Amino acid sequence: MFSSMKTIIAGLILVFFSTQLSVSQSPANEQEIINLSKEKWQWMADKNVDALADLFHEKAMFVHMGGAWGTEQELNIIKGGGIWYKKAEIHEVSVNIIDNTAILLNRITLLAEVGGNEVTNPFEVSEVYIKQDGKWKLGSLSFTRLMTPSGH
Repeated sequence: MFSSMKTIIAGLILVFFSTQLSVSQSPANEQEIINLSKEKWQWMADKNVDALADLFHEKAMFVHMGGAWGTEQELNIIKGGGIWYKKAEIHEVSVNIIDNTAILLNRITLLAEVGGNEVTNPFEVSEVYIKQDGKWKLGSLSFTRLMTPSGH
């Protein structure tokens, strides 16, 4: 009886510490994704297609108000100035990590230049990152225009 009680207590202690370990690692991973997303917005503003090409998965998809396309077209649009992501003002951000996939939601106000015209729009942006070979890659970036302006 005493030995089975020791086994149960040892098991509970093990569960407690492994739960604490996984919880303590999660915020660091979430912060890594948040930081990567912020860097991405800056690279887009700077038209830094080399950094973006390294971040974007080759099979990534991009969904905009005007359509959807893949990585090569997105990089060409940024490089050529078809869409210039001048400034993304981030109001809210959340991250959910599921295994090797991170889903980030940003509520932003985006100042952009589209076809030579400067526009400002409130968006909910979803970003999906996949961890491959120890490195996060952007697999999807989708813009949903909001009917009301983003708030703090």
